[in-house]
Amino acid sequence: MKDVPIKDEALPVEQTRRRFLQLIALSGSLLAFLLPGATQAAGKTEALLLSCMDYRLTHHTEQYMSGRGLREKYDHIVLAGAALGAITKKYPAWNKTFWEHLDIAIQLHDIHKVMVLDHRDCGAYKVILGEDLAKDPAKERGVHASQLKQLASLIKERYPKLEIELLLMSLDGKVEKIT
Repeated sequence: MKDVPIKDEALPVEQTRRRFLQLIALSGSLLAFLLPGATQAAGKTEALLLSCMDYRLTHHTEQYMSGRGLREKYDHIVLAGAALGAITKKYPAWNKTFWEHLDIAIQLHDIHKVMVLDHRDCGAYKVILGEDLAKDPAKERGVHASQLKQLASLIKERYPKLEIELLLMSLDGKVEKIT
């Protein structure tokens, strides 16, 4: 067999990227064909957690979920305002994002629970509702509870079999269940 000389020409970036993406897609399809179930996540995913993007609570959120025995057993979607972000008319794309992620979590990971974790002193609530609720903790709790329950009702309409857990976290990481 005769060696074929390699040309020292680089492919255009777009063509290289396209070939790479085609190879990735082909390998994923081949893997799914050869090993059914191999493209699903390993382990048991129990819930989808919706929480806010506030960096002040990232560590507390992880601690809370781990303390509940859910470390590496939940999918996580982050929207500014959590419950409010999922239902606000001000940012309709966020609504769509939430529902699409929930659908995917059900399809891929067979989740049976949605956990919605709002938090106090939420900047998204200030921006979207135009009011600093943190000045009145009782009112703040009431507004969060209202938004959480509204989202829970919408989830139940679409997915009556899903469990729903509504939570409100303080800035110190303490979590209160909303019923």
